Amino acid sequence: MCGIVGGVTQRDVVPVLIEGLKRLEYRGYDSAGVAVVDGQHRLRRLRTAGKVRVLEQALADHPLAGCMGLAHTRWATHGVPSERNAHPHLSRDRLAIVHNGIIENHLELRRQLERDGYEFSSETDSETIAHRVHFHYERLGDLLSAVRTTVAELQGAYALAVISHDSERIIAARAGCPVVLGLGAGENFVASDVAALLPAIRRFIFLEEGDIAEVRRDAVCVLDRDGSRVERDVKDSVSSADAAEKGPYRHFMLKEIHEQPRAVAETLQERIANGRLLEAAFGPNASGVFERARAVHIVACGTSYHAGTVAAYLIEQLCRLPCRVEIASEYRCRDAVVTPDTLFVTISQSGETADTLAALGMARRKQYLSTLAICNAPESALVRNSELVMLTRAGPEIGVASTKAFTTQLAALAMLTVALARRRGLEPEREQELVTRLIELPGLLERALELDPVVQNLALRFADKRHALFLGRGAMHAIAMEGALKLKEISYIHAEAYAAGELKHGPLALVDADMPVIAVAPNNDLLEKVKSNLMEVRARGGELYVFADPDSGIDSSDGVHVIHMPRHLTDVQAPVVYTVPLQLLAYHVAILKGTDIDQPRNLAKSVTVE
Repeated sequence: MCGIVGGVTQRDVVPVLIEGLKRLEYRGYDSAGVAVVDGQHRLRRLRTAGKVRVLEQALADHPLAGCMGLAHTRWATHGVPSERNAHPHLSRDRLAIVHNGIIENHLELRRQLERDGYEFSSETDSETIAHRVHFHYERLGDLLSAVRTTVAELQGAYALAVISHDSERIIAARAGCPVVLGLGAGENFVASDVAALLPAIRRFIFLEEGDIAEVRRDAVCVLDRDGSRVERDVKDSVSSADAAEKGPYRHFMLKEIHEQPRAVAETLQERIANGRLLEAAFGPNASGVFERARAVHIVACGTSYHAGTVAAYLIEQLCRLPCRVEIASEYRCRDAVVTPDTLFVTISQSGETADTLAALGMARRKQYLSTLAICNAPESALVRNSELVMLTRAGPEIGVASTKAFTTQLAALAMLTVALARRRGLEPEREQELVTRLIELPGLLERALELDPVVQNLALRFADKRHALFLGRGAMHAIAMEGALKLKEISYIHAEAYAAGELKHGPLALVDADMPVIAVAPNNDLLEKVKSNLMEVRARGGELYVFADPDSGIDSSDGVHVIHMPRHLTDVQAPVVYTVPLQLLAYHVAILKGTDIDQPRNLAKSVTVE
């Protein structure tokens, strides 16, 4: 459920479709396929397991050609990675569909269709859509009407594109998953991401929630959820066709910091619909695992360990499940005691981190309930060897210091928390509230990025420093740790993070006017305790830099510099949003230091050795 490309053209569309799939290849895939209507109005299809290049090789041996077609790349949720589960799916050789998302009521629809004589050749929820559209097409005689009737029956999330052998148009629809229309000269396209159509197509229409579009070679028509024709804005894309280019940014790290709103939005897409989390995003057996889970054990390294630490606070607070977090290299050094029905969770940006992979190998030999990977690399060893998977969608992260991979991990772990809490008595109203807070994250990240000029000016005060201390309480202690890690990674300033309550147990001895103290202080239940800790620093002559809620009651004064964050952030929002200015601080200090920001000394992007 990853990539969709489709087109209605005056030329052979197959090369365009394959190029589109390649432009989405950074997400990784387990299967791919293409279907076209050829010159004799026959619907022809080719599918392969594996990467897009395998499909391309198969096309060289079994060429397809046509002026209208669909292509898809899949990451498995329902059904194992295989040719028969790959998209496009056909119904009686008359129509083809491609689908991103999760259909929650597919089993009910499947049983109805089987009673009506439809035979299924795959294990997917998506094939149900193909047969359901065909069922209505036979009775209504119009493809658009058939798709409209079908989507009204679907529960879940979908980005959908449909073609028929006897109709020169693509019908596209969206609910909870992105769909974009690409407008060309005498040809028009459908895709799940503008990257699939760049650089050839520069004008796009983004469908809104509930929209259905009819895409012809010479025109497009968009209907809203009520069936009324609407005009959606046509936007000229300024996006780069190559995700591995810095574009207008000086460094990859800065580019990736600014990509976080979109990355988090994409991580949430297809996993949330109608105020509910779609558990199948973790895998087809996820619901049974979450039902049985009585404890969680998280293992990770570096930045991913910090994400796991945040998750532990949320899981224990919202799910009332015991949750332990451990550094992978340490987990390997002991014989862990596993309590019954414990879910083992690994977190990794690359999915190839040696210590995390070794920890997973050890865990698979123990009596854990199941293994779950939170990862940004679909084809990595960590994903292949885990029973459940939640893929983040950060996209390529070139800078060694992790930024958008971290915030997307936090979003994925928040979804895991909701899934587990549902089994522990979470009320539907509370789930909808939590989901709403998650959906708000991209907008809040945009607001946090607006602090860039303020943070850039703040960085001037750090240029001559050799040490820094970061403070936080509760889940925000992990964000302080992440801020300290970023500063030391790329500016080479020695930085440490402490739980603010630990100040008096040693670190306070280091505080003086030459050691800046950075604190994160959202307006939560621990705020008053944080204020007391800040007073301890100020009493010793320490210079404070506080990222705080405007209503926190913490004001700038002599030796106290307050940077106001967005108001009223919840416990699932604050760790994600407060991360951004700390990333920017590290970046701008490193600029002043003149270090190699994207490739800091002695470090590698993927740590594949012990």
